Amino acid sequence: MDRSRVALGRWGEELVARHYTSNGYQLLDQNWQVRGGELDLVFEGDGVIVFCEVKTRSSAGFGAAVEAIGYRKQGFLRRTAIAWLREHDRSGELRFDVATVTAGRIQVVEAAF
Repeated sequence: MDRSRVALGRWGEELVARHYTSNGYQLLDQNWQVRGGELDLVFEGDGVIVFCEVKTRSSAGFGAAVEAIGYRKQGFLRRTAIAWLREHDRSGELRFDVATVTAGRIQVVEAAF
């Protein structure tokens, strides 16, 4: 992946992280990796652990960013979240959100899957 795409993705993640923290969530982890997967952002708010997948696009020309989260990707995210919970000795209510950043505009789909 070229550096400009990586930079765009990191920029989108930072925007989304600020969005969540300004709404009272605590950032627990960012870009957490384990063999077989990565979690973009992990938050906690109101007793709920939120795993947020971020998709950033410069435009909607290739379709909505949220459409990139298919069943296979959802499975990877669930397995990676279980690994995160085990490593951090955490449990409780969970939520999987998808945040999209398109041309600088943030849209969050809570409990997306």
